[in-house]
Amino acid sequence: MKQTYDLNVKSFKPLIAPDDIKKELPLTDEVAETVINGRRDVENILKKTDDRLLIISGPCSIHDIDAALEYAEKMRVLRDEVKKKINLIMRVYFEKPRTTVGWKGLINDPFLDSSYNIDEGLRKARSLLIDINRMGLPTATEILDPITPQYIAGLLTWVAIGARTTESQTHREMASGLSMPVGFKNATDGSLSSPINAMTAAKAPQHFLGIDPKGFSSVVSTKGNPFGHIVLRGGTHPNYDPVSVEKTQRLLKEKNLMDTVMIDCSHDNSGQKQKGQAFVFNSVVDQRAGGNTDIIGLMLESNLFEGNQKCAGNCNDLKYGVSITDECISWESTLQLIRSAYEKL
Repeated sequence: MKQTYDLNVKSFKPLIAPDDIKKELPLTDEVAETVINGRRDVENILKKTDDRLLIISGPCSIHDIDAALEYAEKMRVLRDEVKKKINLIMRVYFEKPRTTVGWKGLINDPFLDSSYNIDEGLRKARSLLIDINRMGLPTATEILDPITPQYIAGLLTWVAIGARTTESQTHREMASGLSMPVGFKNATDGSLSSPINAMTAAKAPQHFLGIDPKGFSSVVSTKGNPFGHIVLRGGTHPNYDPVSVEKTQRLLKEKNLMDTVMIDCSHDNSGQKQKGQAFVFNSVVDQRAGGNTDIIGLMLESNLFEGNQKCAGNCNDLKYGVSITDECISWESTLQLIRSAYEKL
Protein backbone atom coordinates (compact mmCIF):
# COMPACT_ATOMS: atom_id res chain seq x y z
CA MET A 1 0.00 0.00 0.00
CA LYS A 2 1.27 3.46 -0.84
CA GLN A 3 1.72 5.68 2.24
CA THR A 4 -0.29 8.90 2.30
CA TYR A 5 0.32 10.04 5.90
CA ASP A 6 3.23 11.34 8.04
CA LEU A 7 5.26 12.07 4.91
CA ASN A 8 6.99 15.03 6.54
CA VAL A 9 7.32 13.49 10.02
CA LYS A 10 10.85 12.51 10.95
CA SER A 11 10.07 10.50 14.09
CA PHE A 12 7.76 9.93 17.04
CA LYS A 13 9.05 9.76 20.59
CA PRO A 14 6.72 8.75 23.45
CA LEU A 15 6.40 11.45 26.12
CA ILE A 16 6.40 10.75 29.85
CA ALA A 17 2.81 10.55 31.13
CA PRO A 18 1.53 13.39 33.36
CA ASP A 19 0.74 10.96 36.18
CA ASP A 20 4.30 9.60 36.08
CA ILE A 21 5.96 13.00 36.35
CA LYS A 22 3.57 13.95 39.18
CA LYS A 23 4.62 10.82 41.08
CA GLU A 24 8.27 11.61 40.40
CA LEU A 25 7.87 15.26 41.48
CA PRO A 26 4.85 15.37 43.80
CA LEU A 27 3.14 18.33 45.43
CA THR A 28 3.47 18.62 49.19
CA ASP A 29 0.72 20.08 51.38
CA GLU A 30 2.91 23.16 51.84
CA VAL A 31 3.18 23.71 48.08
CA ALA A 32 -0.51 23.04 47.50
CA GLU A 33 -1.41 25.61 50.14
CA THR A 34 0.61 28.28 48.32
CA VAL A 35 -1.21 27.50 45.07
CA ILE A 36 -4.69 27.37 46.61
CA ASN A 37 -4.23 30.57 48.60
CA GLY A 38 -2.64 32.29 45.62
CA ARG A 39 -5.56 31.47 43.34
CA ARG A 40 -8.09 32.57 45.94
CA ASP A 41 -6.32 35.91 46.34
CA VAL A 42 -6.28 36.56 42.58
CA GLU A 43 -9.94 35.59 42.28
CA ASN A 44 -10.81 38.02 45.07
CA ILE A 45 -8.84 40.79 43.37
CA LEU A 46 -10.74 40.13 40.13
CA LYS A 47 -14.03 40.22 42.05
CA LYS A 48 -12.82 43.41 43.78
CA THR A 49 -13.33 41.98 47.26
CA ASP A 50 -9.55 42.31 47.75
CA ASP A 51 -8.43 45.87 46.99
CA ARG A 52 -4.72 45.10 46.58
CA LEU A 53 -2.95 45.65 43.25
CA LEU A 54 -1.85 42.45 41.51
CA ILE A 55 1.68 42.62 40.09
CA ILE A 56 3.12 39.74 38.04
CA SER A 57 6.85 40.23 37.60
CA GLY A 58 9.69 38.04 36.42
CA PRO A 59 11.94 37.06 33.52
CA CYS A 60 10.63 37.17 29.98
CA SER A 61 11.58 33.49 29.90
CA ILE A 62 13.38 31.07 32.20
CA HIS A 63 16.59 29.59 30.83
CA ASP A 64 18.77 29.33 33.98
CA ILE A 65 17.30 27.57 37.03
CA ASP A 66 19.86 29.03 39.47
CA ALA A 67 19.16 32.60 38.34
CA ALA A 68 15.42 31.98 38.53
CA LEU A 69 15.71 30.75 42.12
CA GLU A 70 17.84 33.75 43.09
CA TYR A 71 15.21 36.05 41.61
CA ALA A 72 12.48 34.15 43.47
CA GLU A 73 14.27 34.56 46.80
CA LYS A 74 14.49 38.32 46.28
CA MET A 75 10.84 38.50 45.25
CA ARG A 76 9.73 36.43 48.26
CA VAL A 77 11.22 39.03 50.59
CA LEU A 78 9.66 41.92 48.64
CA ARG A 79 6.29 40.14 48.50
CA ASP A 80 6.17 40.07 52.29
CA GLU A 81 7.26 43.72 52.50
CA VAL A 82 4.42 45.03 50.28
CA LYS A 83 1.68 42.48 50.98
CA LYS A 84 -0.74 44.96 52.59
CA LYS A 85 -1.26 46.83 49.32
CA ILE A 86 0.24 44.62 46.59
CA ASN A 87 -0.13 40.95 45.74
CA LEU A 88 3.19 40.04 44.12
CA ILE A 89 3.41 36.90 41.95
CA MET A 90 6.43 35.62 40.05
CA ARG A 91 6.31 35.34 36.28
CA VAL A 92 7.85 31.93 35.41
CA TYR A 93 7.59 31.53 31.63
CA PHE A 94 8.68 28.24 30.06
CA GLU A 95 7.15 28.47 26.57
CA LYS A 96 7.84 31.17 23.97
CA PRO A 97 5.64 31.72 20.91
CA ARG A 98 7.58 32.37 17.72
CA THR A 99 6.45 34.27 14.63
CA THR A 100 8.88 32.20 12.54
CA VAL A 101 11.66 30.24 14.28
CA GLY A 102 13.81 30.51 17.40
CA TRP A 103 14.29 29.07 20.88
CA LYS A 104 10.84 28.06 22.10
CA GLY A 105 11.57 27.91 25.80
CA LEU A 106 12.86 25.70 28.60
CA ILE A 107 10.28 22.96 28.13
CA ASN A 108 10.94 22.61 24.41
CA ASP A 109 14.76 22.86 24.51
CA PRO A 110 15.98 22.86 28.14
CA PHE A 111 19.70 22.61 27.30
CA LEU A 112 19.63 25.41 24.66
CA ASP A 113 21.41 23.11 22.23
CA SER A 114 18.61 22.04 19.85
CA SER A 115 18.42 18.61 21.51
CA TYR A 116 14.69 19.14 22.27
CA ASN A 117 14.67 16.91 25.34
CA ILE A 118 11.07 17.77 26.23
CA ASP A 119 10.82 15.09 28.95
CA GLU A 120 13.68 16.79 30.77
CA GLY A 121 12.21 20.22 30.04
CA LEU A 122 8.97 19.23 31.74
CA ARG A 123 10.92 17.88 34.73
CA LYS A 124 12.91 21.10 35.04
CA ALA A 125 9.79 23.24 34.77
CA ARG A 126 7.82 21.26 37.33
CA SER A 127 10.75 21.05 39.75
CA LEU A 128 11.33 24.81 39.59
CA LEU A 129 7.65 25.56 40.18
CA ILE A 130 7.69 23.27 43.23
CA ASP A 131 10.76 25.02 44.63
CA ILE A 132 9.30 28.51 44.14
CA ASN A 133 5.90 27.61 45.60
CA ARG A 134 7.68 25.99 48.56
CA MET A 135 9.04 29.46 49.34
CA GLY A 136 5.46 30.67 49.68
CA LEU A 137 5.70 32.59 46.38
CA PRO A 138 2.85 32.01 43.88
CA THR A 139 3.71 31.56 40.21
CA ALA A 140 2.33 32.60 36.82
CA THR A 141 3.08 31.54 33.25
CA GLU A 142 1.81 31.59 29.68
CA ILE A 143 0.28 28.36 28.45
CA LEU A 144 1.21 27.80 24.82
CA ASP A 145 1.01 24.06 24.15
CA PRO A 146 -2.40 22.61 25.12
CA ILE A 147 -0.75 19.43 26.45
CA THR A 148 1.45 21.30 28.95
CA PRO A 149 -1.21 22.00 31.62
CA GLN A 150 -1.50 18.32 32.52
CA TYR A 151 2.15 18.47 33.65
CA ILE A 152 2.42 21.81 35.47
CA ALA A 153 -0.99 23.49 35.90
CA GLY A 154 -1.40 22.21 39.46
CA LEU A 155 1.46 24.50 40.48
CA LEU A 156 0.21 27.72 38.86
CA THR A 157 -1.76 30.56 40.43
CA TRP A 158 -2.39 32.55 37.23
CA VAL A 159 -1.86 31.96 33.52
CA ALA A 160 -1.89 34.04 30.37
CA ILE A 161 -3.03 33.25 26.87
CA GLY A 162 -0.78 35.29 24.61
CA ALA A 163 -1.58 37.75 21.85
CA ARG A 164 -0.85 35.20 19.13
CA THR A 165 -3.01 32.45 20.65
CA THR A 166 -5.97 34.37 22.09
CA GLU A 167 -7.68 33.92 18.70
CA SER A 168 -7.12 30.16 18.82
CA GLN A 169 -10.18 27.99 19.46
CA THR A 170 -7.89 25.35 20.97
CA HIS A 171 -6.61 27.77 23.62
CA ARG A 172 -10.06 29.14 24.42
CA GLU A 173 -11.33 25.61 24.97
CA MET A 174 -8.30 24.73 27.06
CA ALA A 175 -8.78 27.86 29.20
CA SER A 176 -12.35 26.82 29.95
CA GLY A 177 -10.97 23.83 31.87
CA LEU A 178 -8.04 25.46 33.66
CA SER A 179 -8.21 25.63 37.45
CA MET A 180 -6.90 29.18 37.86
CA PRO A 181 -7.71 32.69 36.58
CA VAL A 182 -6.71 33.24 32.96
CA GLY A 183 -5.65 36.56 31.40
CA PHE A 184 -6.30 36.94 27.67
CA LYS A 185 -4.05 39.42 25.91
CA ASN A 186 -5.30 41.65 23.13
CA ALA A 187 -4.22 40.75 19.58
CA THR A 188 -0.85 41.88 18.24
CA ASP A 189 -2.59 44.63 16.24
CA GLY A 190 -4.25 45.87 19.44
CA SER A 191 -7.77 44.73 18.60
CA LEU A 192 -10.04 43.79 21.50
CA SER A 193 -12.47 41.46 19.73
CA SER A 194 -10.15 38.45 20.16
CA PRO A 195 -9.79 38.58 23.97
CA ILE A 196 -13.47 39.47 24.39
CA ASN A 197 -14.53 36.49 22.28
CA ALA A 198 -11.99 34.33 24.12
CA MET A 199 -13.39 35.33 27.52
CA THR A 200 -16.90 34.45 26.31
CA ALA A 201 -15.78 31.06 25.00
CA ALA A 202 -13.70 30.19 28.07
CA LYS A 203 -16.59 31.04 30.38
CA ALA A 204 -18.74 28.35 28.75
CA PRO A 205 -18.52 24.54 29.02
CA GLN A 206 -16.48 23.07 26.17
CA HIS A 207 -15.76 19.65 24.66
CA PHE A 208 -12.49 19.10 22.80
CA LEU A 209 -9.57 16.75 22.15
CA GLY A 210 -6.76 16.59 24.69
CA ILE A 211 -4.86 14.17 26.91
CA ASP A 212 -5.81 12.69 30.27
CA PRO A 213 -3.48 12.30 33.29
CA LYS A 214 -2.25 8.96 31.93
CA GLY A 215 -1.27 10.61 28.64
CA PHE A 216 -4.03 9.03 26.53
CA SER A 217 -5.85 10.98 23.83
CA SER A 218 -9.24 11.91 25.25
CA VAL A 219 -12.38 13.94 24.79
CA VAL A 220 -12.10 16.63 27.46
CA SER A 221 -15.34 18.11 28.81
CA THR A 222 -15.09 21.27 30.94
CA LYS A 223 -17.29 23.32 33.27
CA GLY A 224 -16.13 26.73 32.00
CA ASN A 225 -13.80 29.19 33.70
CA PRO A 226 -15.50 32.20 35.38
CA PHE A 227 -12.22 34.08 35.94
CA GLY A 228 -11.19 34.97 32.41
CA HIS A 229 -10.11 38.62 32.12
CA ILE A 230 -8.38 40.96 29.70
CA VAL A 231 -4.72 42.00 29.58
CA LEU A 232 -3.82 45.09 27.53
CA ARG A 233 -0.35 44.71 25.99
CA GLY A 234 -0.44 47.32 23.23
CA GLY A 235 -0.62 46.81 19.48
CA THR A 236 -0.12 49.22 16.63
CA HIS A 237 -0.39 51.82 19.42
CA PRO A 238 0.03 51.54 23.21
CA ASN A 239 -3.23 50.96 25.08
CA TYR A 240 -2.44 51.63 28.75
CA ASP A 241 -3.72 55.23 28.69
CA PRO A 242 -7.01 56.24 30.41
CA VAL A 243 -8.92 56.53 27.11
CA SER A 244 -7.93 53.02 25.99
CA VAL A 245 -8.71 51.57 29.42
CA GLU A 246 -12.14 53.22 29.51
CA LYS A 247 -12.95 51.98 25.97
CA THR A 248 -11.95 48.45 26.99
CA GLN A 249 -14.15 48.52 30.08
CA ARG A 250 -17.11 49.80 28.08
CA LEU A 251 -16.82 46.94 25.58
CA LEU A 252 -16.51 44.37 28.39
CA LYS A 253 -19.61 45.70 30.14
CA GLU A 254 -21.58 45.56 26.88
CA LYS A 255 -20.74 41.85 26.65
CA ASN A 256 -21.53 41.24 30.34
CA LEU A 257 -17.96 40.17 31.00
CA MET A 258 -15.60 40.84 33.89
CA ASP A 259 -14.60 44.48 33.37
CA THR A 260 -11.42 44.45 35.43
CA VAL A 261 -8.30 45.25 33.41
CA MET A 262 -4.65 44.22 33.66
CA ILE A 263 -1.89 46.15 31.92
CA ASP A 264 1.24 44.53 30.49
CA CYS A 265 4.01 47.12 30.81
CA SER A 266 6.20 45.44 28.19
CA HIS A 267 5.63 44.36 24.58
CA ASP A 268 3.97 47.04 22.44
CA ASN A 269 3.05 49.20 25.41
CA SER A 270 6.75 49.92 25.93
CA GLY A 271 7.88 49.70 22.31
CA GLN A 272 9.50 46.39 23.30
CA LYS A 273 12.23 48.36 25.09
CA GLN A 274 12.93 47.68 28.75
CA LYS A 275 13.39 51.35 29.58
CA GLY A 276 9.81 52.06 28.53
CA GLN A 277 8.34 49.73 31.15
CA ALA A 278 8.91 52.14 34.04
CA PHE A 279 7.00 54.91 32.25
CA VAL A 280 4.04 52.60 31.59
CA PHE A 281 4.12 51.22 35.13
CA ASN A 282 4.13 54.65 36.78
CA SER A 283 1.37 55.92 34.49
CA VAL A 284 -0.90 52.99 35.33
CA VAL A 285 -0.18 53.20 39.06
CA ASP A 286 -1.12 56.90 38.90
CA GLN A 287 -4.43 55.96 37.21
CA ARG A 288 -5.08 53.42 39.93
CA ALA A 289 -4.14 55.84 42.72
CA GLY A 290 -6.35 58.43 41.03
CA GLY A 291 -9.41 56.28 41.58
CA ASN A 292 -9.64 53.71 38.77
CA THR A 293 -9.75 50.59 40.92
CA ASP A 294 -10.98 48.57 37.93
CA ILE A 295 -7.31 48.45 36.89
CA ILE A 296 -6.48 45.48 39.06
CA GLY A 297 -3.05 44.42 37.88
CA LEU A 298 0.23 45.01 36.09
CA MET A 299 2.83 42.81 34.40
CA LEU A 300 6.58 43.47 34.27
CA GLU A 301 9.36 41.70 32.39
CA SER A 302 12.15 41.76 34.95
CA ASN A 303 15.36 39.85 35.57
CA LEU A 304 18.36 40.07 37.87
CA PHE A 305 20.07 42.37 35.37
CA GLU A 306 18.69 44.59 32.64
CA GLY A 307 18.62 44.11 28.88
CA ASN A 308 18.96 40.90 26.90
CA GLN A 309 21.56 38.82 25.09
CA LYS A 310 21.74 36.42 22.20
CA CYS A 311 22.33 32.71 22.67
CA ALA A 312 24.16 31.81 19.48
CA GLY A 313 26.61 28.93 19.55
CA ASN A 314 28.27 28.45 22.94
CA CYS A 315 25.61 29.20 25.56
CA ASN A 316 28.14 28.57 28.34
CA ASP A 317 29.31 32.14 27.74
CA LEU A 318 25.96 33.68 28.65
CA LYS A 319 25.90 36.48 31.21
CA TYR A 320 24.24 35.36 34.44
CA GLY A 321 20.78 36.74 35.15
CA VAL A 322 20.28 38.38 31.74
CA SER A 323 17.35 37.49 29.47
CA ILE A 324 17.94 35.56 26.25
CA THR A 325 14.56 36.61 24.82
CA ASP A 326 12.93 40.05 25.34
CA GLU A 327 14.63 42.91 27.15
CA CYS A 328 13.98 42.99 30.91
CA ILE A 329 14.39 45.66 33.56
CA SER A 330 16.83 44.89 36.37
CA TRP A 331 15.90 43.69 39.85
CA GLU A 332 17.02 47.02 41.28
CA SER A 333 14.63 48.87 38.94
CA THR A 334 11.86 46.42 39.80
CA LEU A 335 12.41 46.98 43.51
CA GLN A 336 12.23 50.76 43.09
CA LEU A 337 9.06 50.63 40.98
CA ILE A 338 7.17 48.34 43.33
CA ARG A 339 8.20 50.24 46.45
CA SER A 340 7.18 53.49 44.74
CA ALA A 341 3.79 51.98 43.85
CA TYR A 342 3.35 50.87 47.45
CA GLU A 343 3.87 54.47 48.65
CA LYS A 344 1.39 55.87 46.09
CA LEU A 345 -1.42 53.40 46.77
